Order: sequence, then C-alpha cells, then structure tokens
Amino acid sequence: MNKSSTAANPQATKDEKSKRKAMLVRAVIYIAATHVWAAFLILLFTLGKH
Repeated sequence: MNKSSTAANPQATKDEKSKRKAMLVRAVIYIAATHVWAAFLILLFTLGKH
C-alpha cells in the first residue's frame, strides 16, 4: 500500500497548512469587505429617504 505523499513529505504538509491559512485570511477579508459594503449601502438608503 502507498502512503499519502503529505505523510512522507513534511514540506507538503506545511504547504497545505499555509494554503489553508491563506484561504481563511482571504475569506475573513472578503466577509469583512462585504459587511462594510452592506453598511455603506444601508447608510445611503437611510440618508436618501430623509
């Protein structure tokens, strides 16, 4: 039986962890940016109805 290449190669495991961390950071940035955009739109609509 063949073992997983990540188990035999510690560098591959490190690369996977860094890719996962980068993905999580990017997701947090996208979520934060979406919330800022939504708050801006709500502000525009709130100011527009006055």
